[in-house]
Amino acid sequence: MSTYRRFRDRIRIGPVEVATYYDGRGRDKHTAACTAPACGFSADYATRAGAELAARTHRCKA
Repeated sequence: MSTYRRFRDRIRIGPVEVATYYDGRGRDKHTAACTAPACGFSADYATRAGAELAARTHRCKA
């Protein structure tokens, strides 16, 4: 069963969206996901700075 995530504090850096959400244990987690077609990049990070750094340095292969 997949987890329903409610994202907040969303920003867009180029084609990548960075957002914050609570994991199943109530801790803050941060994600970066590329919205370009056929890219497929997404990752979860413990800090917001890490997610934003990944968004700034991401280069699409699509």
